[in-house]
Amino acid sequence: MIEAVVFDFDGLIRDTETFEFYSFQELLLDYGIELPLDLYCSRIGGHYKSFDPYEFLQQSIGKTLDREMLRRLRREKYDKLIIHQMTLPGVENYLNEAKRLGIKIGLASSAPRDWVMPNLDELGLTQYFSCIRTHEDAINVKPAPDLYLQVLDYFCVKPINAIALEDSPNGAKAAKAAGMYCIIVPNKLTSELPFESYDLRLKSLEEMDLTTAIRLLTIAS
Repeated sequence: MIEAVVFDFDGLIRDTETFEFYSFQELLLDYGIELPLDLYCSRIGGHYKSFDPYEFLQQSIGKTLDREMLRRLRREKYDKLIIHQMTLPGVENYLNEAKRLGIKIGLASSAPRDWVMPNLDELGLTQYFSCIRTHEDAINVKPAPDLYLQVLDYFCVKPINAIALEDSPNGAKAAKAAGMYCIIVPNKLTSELPFESYDLRLKSLEEMDLTTAIRLLTIAS
């Protein structure tokens, strides 16, 4: 019996990941440097320090740059790109369906809390989540299972009775390491990345409602 559903944030609820990449890509191109996705992807859904685009830029051009200036320019580019990107299709349907079914709703994100919460507030989704765990809550973020396990501990729910919704390989690894069912919904950026383990893959949360997904997952097990 499914008692909890736990959402990732970046790339799953709002496609921030794609536009973060585009903003870094634009910044580096201003200096004539291409940003390889295969290097950048290590930070997608995991620790944001696993790959530092600013350091990569400095090493590529062979000189030290003003980091604060770079961060400001990159954020300006990101803000212009993300302005019209709101909640991804099907997310609110899943939230409302989980609420209607009496399923506990949590969020586990490797991103900092001061990033996740303003985004949720802007999207008007904060009130759906009874438990939110972010970068600051765990020594090891995804692909380690710690954040997911913290949410499940809060809910007093066993992993086998919970579903994680993820968009990245790091996130899927974390969910499966926690012992949860995992539905992956890759976004534009992560759709070509290799996923090692998951239970169900959807193109969008609009493709299948939560009740049907639960039935498929639990029958298969």
